[in-house]
Amino acid sequence: MENIVYLDNAATTPVNKEVFEAMKPYFSEIYGNASSIYKFAGKATNAVDEARRKVADFLGAEPAEVYFTGGGSESDNWALKGTAYALKDKGKHIITSKIEHHAILHTCEFLEKQGFEVTYADVDENGVVKLDELEKAIRDDTILISVMYANNEIGTIQPVKEIGEIAHRHGVLFHTDAVQAYGHLPINVNEQNIDMLSASGHKFGGPKGIGILYVRKGINITPLIHGGAQERNKRAGTHNTPGIVGFAAATTIADNEMEYRIEYETGLRDYLIDRVLEEIPYTRLNGHRTDRLANNVNFSFRFIEGESLLIMLDRSGICGSSGSACTSGSLDPSHVLLAIGLPHEIAHGSLRLTLSHENTKDEIDYTIEEIKKTVERLRSMSPLYEDFLKNR
Repeated sequence: MENIVYLDNAATTPVNKEVFEAMKPYFSEIYGNASSIYKFAGKATNAVDEARRKVADFLGAEPAEVYFTGGGSESDNWALKGTAYALKDKGKHIITSKIEHHAILHTCEFLEKQGFEVTYADVDENGVVKLDELEKAIRDDTILISVMYANNEIGTIQPVKEIGEIAHRHGVLFHTDAVQAYGHLPINVNEQNIDMLSASGHKFGGPKGIGILYVRKGINITPLIHGGAQERNKRAGTHNTPGIVGFAAATTIADNEMEYRIEYETGLRDYLIDRVLEEIPYTRLNGHRTDRLANNVNFSFRFIEGESLLIMLDRSGICGSSGSACTSGSLDPSHVLLAIGLPHEIAHGSLRLTLSHENTKDEIDYTIEEIKKTVERLRSMSPLYEDFLKNR
């Protein structure tokens, strides 16, 4: 493979080598169906049970509260649709935020077509949900609040515990999309008042195609997938035993290395932020300066198009993003950047770089120099920049 600087870890991460080794036996040696009753299949069953326990321990939950899914988007869909359908006789009002992942926003749009009502809470200029507005939006028929743990584009971490307290004070369930946070931040569902939580394996060194939905004991949500008795009659489909084992193995590694990774990634992140803001004029950092994921950086560069910047950085071997990978084909500006108050022309000039503990300072230095050259070149071709300099 050609030499690349991979700075798009919010989109996906490589499978950790130890994770891959843990998964390998369950593809061709211990290949029994975990739902079968004979002894050979029992090895797969035991592996699934052990994986469930490891995930539950990481969350401070009970194993029976963890359900394995096909990924974060399925988990988000299940949390929202499952709650909506189960509690429709109690109420049809849901609250979320304007900066959620499209797995949440598009599901809410679907539910609105089914007769449910959704309130989309505002965020401040840093992308933090306005708690007073959130609480004021609660009605007698509100059944669910869903706010992401940390934003996938700008990295801002939400006051999850406080949101859960507000929800419970009003007898409302609280779900958080923790796809970007799981494996990167310590989480305790009981201490943080979380009723449901979504996560995805490939965001923290695990495999693609596997996720979880945590559902607090005593909460009954309608199944999303029918056809079998797997996952305690809640989620049909043959268990993805290799993926489940991989998810748990990645969880254990991330948990053991979390303190080191956070410290290391934060150092690289802040170094990158400080140099870019100091050395490239007319640049803005998007998201909270400190209450953000350790590996997330998001800039807006005035007078350029983010897509052009990405293409030119790619030619230099640098992998970045202009936002969510799920909307990378869209020409519309990021809904997250618009929600924090950026005008269209500035939102279009965004760049998201998401690091990992495997990145080096030399890679960051190289990236900074390439960004500086590329931004300067793109601005030199911009009539808007030329007019700005003339009228400054």
